[in-house]
Amino acid sequence: MNTFNQILRIAFFLVLAVFGAIMAFIFMASTAIAVAVLYVVALVKGRPFGARAYWTQRHQPRGNKNTFKNKDVVDVEMREIH
Repeated sequence: MNTFNQILRIAFFLVLAVFGAIMAFIFMASTAIAVAVLYVVALVKGRPFGARAYWTQRHQPRGNKNTFKNKDVVDVEMREIH
């Protein structure tokens, strides 16, 4: 009976290992597809694709951008909640 339990444990472990390997493969494949899509989009838009280009683009000083385009905003409506 002890041998039978060990065989069941080994079989269960192997099924879990195979299932985990399949999940890892699916994750790697979906990541590769996502990176390929991002590369094609960057290529079509004419932008460089890579971490360094992304970092330099995101950390450029942008100057004083005014959040409110309309200068006529002078009032705020408030309500009291009782």
